[in-house]
Amino acid sequence: MTKTYVLMLVVWLSLTSMTTLNACSSRVNPAAKGTPAASEQQPAVAAQTSGEVVLGAARTDAYVPLLKGKRVALLSNQTGMVGDKHTLDLMLENGVNVVTIFSPEHGFRGNADAGEHVSSSVDDKTGIPIASLYDGKSPMPSKQVMDGIDVIVTDIQDVGLRFYTYYVTMINLMDAAVTYGKQFMVLDRPNPNGMYVDGPILDMSLKSGVGRLPIPTVHGMTLGELAQMANGEGWLKDGQKCDLTVIPCENYTHQTRYTLPIAPSPNLPNMLAIYLYPSMCYFEGTTVSLGRGTDWPFQVYGHPDMTGYSFEFTPKSRFGAKTPPQMDKVCHGVDLHNLDPEAVIAKGINLEYVIDAYRNLTKGGHQFYLKSNFFDLLMGTTRVRELIAQGKSADEIKATWKADVDLFKVQRRPYLLYAE
Repeated sequence: MTKTYVLMLVVWLSLTSMTTLNACSSRVNPAAKGTPAASEQQPAVAAQTSGEVVLGAARTDAYVPLLKGKRVALLSNQTGMVGDKHTLDLMLENGVNVVTIFSPEHGFRGNADAGEHVSSSVDDKTGIPIASLYDGKSPMPSKQVMDGIDVIVTDIQDVGLRFYTYYVTMINLMDAAVTYGKQFMVLDRPNPNGMYVDGPILDMSLKSGVGRLPIPTVHGMTLGELAQMANGEGWLKDGQKCDLTVIPCENYTHQTRYTLPIAPSPNLPNMLAIYLYPSMCYFEGTTVSLGRGTDWPFQVYGHPDMTGYSFEFTPKSRFGAKTPPQMDKVCHGVDLHNLDPEAVIAKGINLEYVIDAYRNLTKGGHQFYLKSNFFDLLMGTTRVRELIAQGKSADEIKATWKADVDLFKVQRRPYLLYAE
């Protein structure tokens, strides 16, 4: 039994003492009540939860004392809410000295398009400087900003996908914390796709802004768990470890169906879109529309040249989709927006949609993939594109990554904070 696991077990049994996970230089707050990970020697008992999920950010008694007297930088956006208050306001009300706000893709208010560069600015309400980490210049904060802080706090709602950029921003900030010797804290939130693990492991030769770590497409971890794994597995800069503290959620397990109260980004407007996202995002690397610029983003797909479909839609310029693919063109395709969410979850990644569109377009001689390699970057491997061209089925392709997924689930187990 490893030293790391023994220390995690102490957290579970006592729930009252500060425990340092020496193997990954991380801490779980003394009041943490999340169920710890199982090891191969000691399987976790299914957690019994009662009441609503309590977010890490709601547990001010657990983290405010750790931040008092320190200069704090907060990574957050419009999702950083606890009831009707933003975490920034909670911190300020409790005397925390927040000196900088870090903003990710879509900006601090969440009103920028996917991939749109966001300039640094000042928060209108508090006057606190906002340092954009998605300004098209550098994903890393400047030395001037880092010299003015003591600890970085992350409170942002992720959706649990390897190509969703919020975790990439968090990992970049952990690298900055290593470089400048700063502390790092994660106020944990549930992963709405935390019920399963699926997809190919990222081929690190395809590392990009939509793929940062050697993890499956659906990793099934919260940001707090993923931060612990990045620390413990030596995935940070030069294999170093940052001084990490995680404030876990309460009353949460990986089988909890957690409904997000606020859309995490403009084109994930509801839970069905979030559940379909692991299967639909690959269309971003093709000529096919996945519904940006409609009422059903990530819930329909189609193309002007696809044939044999009765459903059609026309993408238009709108908030969150200023210039959507196939804008103002009638697209013929498939409507998924009435699917049963539980059936979508049970299926996991479903490549039938991509394969259907590929076969329909290519049989007519039309272009399917964009000329860039964005499809491969999203998929995390070039192998899937090759298998699709060979005529393999969705189930046959999915079988190619099963062994890697099984190994990853064992690898991640020491870092889990909640029962599987």
